[in-house]
Amino acid sequence: MRKTLPFFSSEKIGMVQTRWTHLNRNYSLLTRLQAFALDAHFLIEQMGRNNQQAFINFNGTGGIWRKSCILDAGNWHDDTLTEDLDLSYRAQRKGWEFVYRPEIESPAELPPIMSAVKSQQFRWTKGGAECAVKHIHGVMAQALPFRVKFHAFAHLFNSSIFIAILLVSFSSIGVWWAGVTGLIPEKLFKLAGVFMIGFVIIAGVYLVSYFYARRSFIKSLGQVFWQLPLFLSVSMGLALHNAQAVWEGLSGKKSPFIRTPKFNLEGGKQGLQSNNYINFRIPITTYFEGLFALIFWGMVFLHMQWRTYEMLPFHLMLALGYSLVFITSFKAYSLGKS
Repeated sequence: MRKTLPFFSSEKIGMVQTRWTHLNRNYSLLTRLQAFALDAHFLIEQMGRNNQQAFINFNGTGGIWRKSCILDAGNWHDDTLTEDLDLSYRAQRKGWEFVYRPEIESPAELPPIMSAVKSQQFRWTKGGAECAVKHIHGVMAQALPFRVKFHAFAHLFNSSIFIAILLVSFSSIGVWWAGVTGLIPEKLFKLAGVFMIGFVIIAGVYLVSYFYARRSFIKSLGQVFWQLPLFLSVSMGLALHNAQAVWEGLSGKKSPFIRTPKFNLEGGKQGLQSNNYINFRIPITTYFEGLFALIFWGMVFLHMQWRTYEMLPFHLMLALGYSLVFITSFKAYSLGKS
């Protein structure tokens, strides 16, 4: 409170957002990978948008609002699963300014099991898609600078990347088959490798945020070489789950708000099994994740057999990602049965 309130010196400031840090970053591989993603959001996305004077979002916690800003924007709405993002856009579209201060840290707990991660990811991705449908036409029609509209479009539709990953991952099997059977000229088939540049760009973004968050280049250099590929793999392994959420959000299908379970693992006061907010039921999509893992491990085998290595890294990451998501999902289920 003492650190954020001075930034409300201007009457135009409606909200001040701080940066999340992670109480249980080193609890498990799963929490390390989540910290990887959130650090990029808070150290690259939020900082970049705010410096460009584009729209940013209140992150649901770790921020302070001016009451008159909330009321002027229409108060809280319950027609999306991300009411924080929705209110943020309504307020900024009315001319309120937001301030992001990465040097002010707000400690938070990361979900330590896959079922909790999935429930959080589903809410974030579906809610983001719902907000995209709700706000994109108004943003584009409003008299705003091009850079604001450009960043807003990318911001609101960023979760749609999971639909793209899902489509590209399976279409790549057909492209591989067309390449090895000669249906696609060999030169054109190898040219498809240019799309791997996208991985390099994404990796660069996460590397910058990782080293900035850890504040030690030498100590974290060894860790990042294995954490970054695993993070990208698990992100791709969540494509089916998150693509379903995005599709439901874009198509208007409604679902209840599911709270992200908290465990107080640092305080040692609550175990995983005793948490009443955990959903230990296995959805049908989890079985498909196991099937997808088998499919892409089969593709890895075929790459080795046919000595076609152009798409091997992509299919290997998909196989590993779907395997980890599938296994950790069932591990969470076994905790509920123990």
